[in-house]
Amino acid sequence: MTDTPSWVPDGVNTEQPSAARVYDYLLGGGHNFAGDRALADNLVKVVPARDMARLNRAFLRRAVVFLVESGVKQFIDLGSGIPTVGNVHEIAQQADPSCKVVYVDYEPVAVAHSELILEGNDNATIIQADMTQPDAVMNDPKTKRLINFDEPVGLLMVGVVQFVPDEADPWAVADRYREVLPDGSYFALSAFTSDNAPEGMKKAVEVFAKSQDPIFPRTHEEIQRMFGDFELVEPGLVYTPEWRPERADEVGDDAKKSNLYAGVAQKR
Repeated sequence: MTDTPSWVPDGVNTEQPSAARVYDYLLGGGHNFAGDRALADNLVKVVPARDMARLNRAFLRRAVVFLVESGVKQFIDLGSGIPTVGNVHEIAQQADPSCKVVYVDYEPVAVAHSELILEGNDNATIIQADMTQPDAVMNDPKTKRLINFDEPVGLLMVGVVQFVPDEADPWAVADRYREVLPDGSYFALSAFTSDNAPEGMKKAVEVFAKSQDPIFPRTHEEIQRMFGDFELVEPGLVYTPEWRPERADEVGDDAKKSNLYAGVAQKR
């Protein structure tokens, strides 16, 4: 009989890998199980998954800092995952303690650990919800408590839209979120692509097929469509390390190996 850690919510299938827990493992976190680690280890055999995770997390930090510097003080982080070092509320509230953050995830471990991390923080909360249901997210009492839709909002969809299949129409999902954001809001997004390494990403799709979160990498054009009529800020939709690097060495020898496109756009 295997002892289940105390932080695991009832009903969680610890044997079936989840994207949130795989990402946690790739970032060096401790809230994952043997199946998650095995999947991640298989993933790094076909794509540079650890670098992909690290570079995506770095993009998130730079994007949040940019938004705070642009006057945004409230954030909705869709598919936020398991909290590891460098969470949105840590980044934003370090820059401005008045910043408010609503995290959204459907994965029970991500939600449970987020609740522990956020205990006592009146300006941040977690909603257990499916991000593909925008109205449910926006109308949740926790969202309404923290987010004022008369002021600019920073909507974050970072490293998550590749888990939404075409039949769930991620473009319509993004359209609905963008529609309800007030003028002056920003939308930050990053997503898996096969443009750089089609064979490697094809194998990554096969690896993730064994998890509860299959992946659907997309082209530059398909990802850019998610921004709709929002205006992309410079440098546009680029590979994650190319988005406003703070040092030249952050880009590395081959930015394409990040295998995620990233961009930030504003509603005017």
